[in-house]
Amino acid sequence: MTNEQLSGIDRRGFLATAAAASALTAIAPAAFPRFRKEQPMDIQRVGSQASVKGPENWSTGTVRLDPLLSAKAPSRVGAASVTFEPGARTAWHTHPLGQHIIITSGLGWVQEEGGEIREVRPGDVVWFPPDVKHGHGASPDTAMSHIAIQECRDGSPVDWLEKVSDEQYAR
Repeated sequence: MTNEQLSGIDRRGFLATAAAASALTAIAPAAFPRFRKEQPMDIQRVGSQASVKGPENWSTGTVRLDPLLSAKAPSRVGAASVTFEPGARTAWHTHPLGQHIIITSGLGWVQEEGGEIREVRPGDVVWFPPDVKHGHGASPDTAMSHIAIQECRDGSPVDWLEKVSDEQYAR
C-alpha cells in the first residue's frame, strides 16, 4: 500500500473531495444565510459620540458617561464607559437581563441591596443577575471607571429606583 492509501485518501478521493468543497463554496451564501453579509461592518471612532453627565435622578456626585455601543437589531447589547469621581455612585437599580461591569481604573464599591459593600479594582469583572437591586460607584476617596455591558428587554436596559443614601453608602 502507498502512503496515500494508508491515509485513506487516494487521488480519486482527493479530487472528489476538492470538487465537493468547490461546489459547497459556490452555493454557501445561498444555502447558509449566516454567511451572507447583510450588514456592513461599523467602526465607531473615538470621539464620535459625546460624553454626557450622569443624570441627577440616577446618580449622586459627578458621573460621566461615554457611550460605546448601542444595541443594533437583532442584538440587544449596549455598553458604556462610566467614570465616577470620588464618592459618586449610582442610585439603586436593576437590569432586566443582568449586567456585567469591568473595572478599568481606580477603586470602586459594589453592593446588592442588603448585602455588604465590596471593593472592586481594575481588571475585576462583576456580574449582577437579572432583576437584582444593586448600586455601584467610586470609593469615598478614589475615582473609579468601568465598562458597563447590559442587554435591553422591551427597549430598556435598566430600571432606576431610589438613590443610595449617605447612610447606606457609608461603611
